[in-house]
Amino acid sequence: MTTVSSSPWLTPETHARLVRELAALRRSTAGERDGDDEIALHTHRQARIRQIEDVLRGAVVGQDPPDDGIAEPGMVLTVEYDDGDTETFLLGTRDEAGQGDLEVYSPDSPIGRALHGAKPGDRREYRVPSGGAVRVTLVGAEPYGRHRGAAS
Repeated sequence: MTTVSSSPWLTPETHARLVRELAALRRSTAGERDGDDEIALHTHRQARIRQIEDVLRGAVVGQDPPDDGIAEPGMVLTVEYDDGDTETFLLGTRDEAGQGDLEVYSPDSPIGRALHGAKPGDRREYRVPSGGAVRVTLVGAEPYGRHRGAAS
């Protein structure tokens, strides 16, 4: 599987949340004791620490991509499916939990890979886990900061 971006895109809020979580995890590992439960918990914490460090390393934080309508990380995409349903979501790192009503899809997800580089009106297709194909048309793409500013 290939990735479409080398640097994860994060909102400033998510970056701050991950930094706080990382600090808390590091503090909690300092006082760990021996024992099977503690070893399992330590292993889990260490894995999450590595995961957060990987996301934060080289992350692009809140820097809006150009307002050129091209689908890429940091853009809020509006798409229309073949059945006429529309959906609006942020193309960003999946750790973007809590962005209000805005769903977040990873650039490395099937829909993220399919739409990367699309312009409004472009129709793309991607496969879902069941093996079926989904066709989607990009209606619009705007930088997250502009979308959020319009919603405030």
